[in-house]
Amino acid sequence: MTTDQASGAPTGGAEATPLGDRLRQRRKALKMTLQEVADEAGFSVGFISQIERGITVPSLTSLIAVCRTLKVEAGSFLNPPKVATPFTRRDHRPVYGLGGEGGNSVSYERLSASFPGNVLRSTIIHEPPGHRSEPMSHEGEEIFFILQGALTLEVDGERMVLEAGDSAHFPSVRTHTMWNHTGEPTTILHTCTMDVFGDGDPSGNPADSLAVTRAENRLNASGKSEGSQEI
Repeated sequence: MTTDQASGAPTGGAEATPLGDRLRQRRKALKMTLQEVADEAGFSVGFISQIERGITVPSLTSLIAVCRTLKVEAGSFLNPPKVATPFTRRDHRPVYGLGGEGGNSVSYERLSASFPGNVLRSTIIHEPPGHRSEPMSHEGEEIFFILQGALTLEVDGERMVLEAGDSAHFPSVRTHTMWNHTGEPTTILHTCTMDVFGDGDPSGNPADSLAVTRAENRLNASGKSEGSQEI
């Protein structure tokens, strides 16, 4: 879901039906129970139920896992902006999310492009205070780099606090979860090899593919400009 840069509100009419309702409709169309979806996706029944009822907003990776279980392309539930040109500017990069209300929702800025052979998916994540992701594991690997604030990361039961400038790199098959234990928003640079954008088969020419983003007017987790100037 793409959001307005000034307010963080959804733009366009494509999201008239809430994410949870659409996932429930798909599950029922497949005649699957909550337990079956939870077991196949690797989550608890309570977590799947909360997503469907709109109580919990899944992370990008959690949504991909659920969509795989429901045998549907994530792009049908998620409409992140695509990097359509070789260069993108910081004042034209939209912020998007999966739902939630105001300062309680997680928002994302897409940094990486899509082209044949690409394996890296990179986003800037704006995580509100108290937000916690569901424990999960999946294929690939990922890196977290804390740009602002702090984050608790747990990998296979081992907890560590990451502060601004700290990073973590690990195989995604290890069970992991993270949460913002602070009272302030946390901004994270996240890169992984899972198709968190639901791009499917990439298009384009690797010979001339390049994505460059600029930071001017980038929004922080509160939806306010950081006031940086281009030099």
